[in-house]
Amino acid sequence: MTPQWYLIFADALLVLHTMLVIFVILGLVATFAGYFLNWRWVRNFWFRLSHLAVIAVVVLQSWLGVLCPLTSWEMALRAKAGEAGYEGSFIQYWLQSLLYYSAPDWVFILAYTMFGALVLASWFLVRPQR
Repeated sequence: MTPQWYLIFADALLVLHTMLVIFVILGLVATFAGYFLNWRWVRNFWFRLSHLAVIAVVVLQSWLGVLCPLTSWEMALRAKAGEAGYEGSFIQYWLQSLLYYSAPDWVFILAYTMFGALVLASWFLVRPQR
């Protein structure tokens, strides 16, 4: 496989990773907004279960000090392409700037845990229906 293909796959993983982050954030916003606006779809059991599962994995990884597999995979693909860091296309630059930022580990653990607690609380405040 050529280095260009490794970069294409790495960029695709970055887009997928960003979409998962957006799903987690907007999923919680939509759940509470939907409660007040009577949107029935926010009570969909499978939407809510997948939302809870994704943030649960993030919280668990942060507590265990494990790097997200999507991040590891993306970095491995970039290394195979011969890229040392996060330099590259416009889309890559901005998605990485949004997704990866510097702060002490405890900040991320606290933020993920609090956000996960909000998602868990939404499960009881805005009950899903089968």
